[in-house]
Amino acid sequence: MNNGSYTVGVSLSGGTGRASVKSPAELTVSDGSMTARIEWSSPNYDLMIVGGERLLPVNTEGDSVFLVPVEDLSVPLDVQAETVAMSEPHLIGYTLAFDPSSVRAAGPSPLLWIGVGVLLVAVGAGMFALGKRAGKKS
Repeated sequence: MNNGSYTVGVSLSGGTGRASVKSPAELTVSDGSMTARIEWSSPNYDLMIVGGERLLPVNTEGDSVFLVPVEDLSVPLDVQAETVAMSEPHLIGYTLAFDPSSVRAAGPSPLLWIGVGVLLVAVGAGMFALGKRAGKKS
């Protein structure tokens, strides 16, 4: 896969069945390495262990978000996540399953299109004002 930003469908199994992850997930490819942005359905995850590596959340507000390295989208990824929602922290085993057939290039943000629209309106208004001004000088 080429370097860039993508989305990919992801499902979660394991644990108590009450937790979920946002799908599709953001997928970043850089120099042959893939990283998935995994967003939990809860703000109570404070640690993930993936391939023996301890990962901390990348956010401080809202539901817990982790940047998870992914070697092969076609192979389910066993992970552990620590939740602090119970009386004491618990490390729970989960499996993330990615759907390689769902990979799509990530499009530009809707905010970008809003910004372009505002810019075009501003340029048009400026040209209109200049045209009216030029017409008055005659």
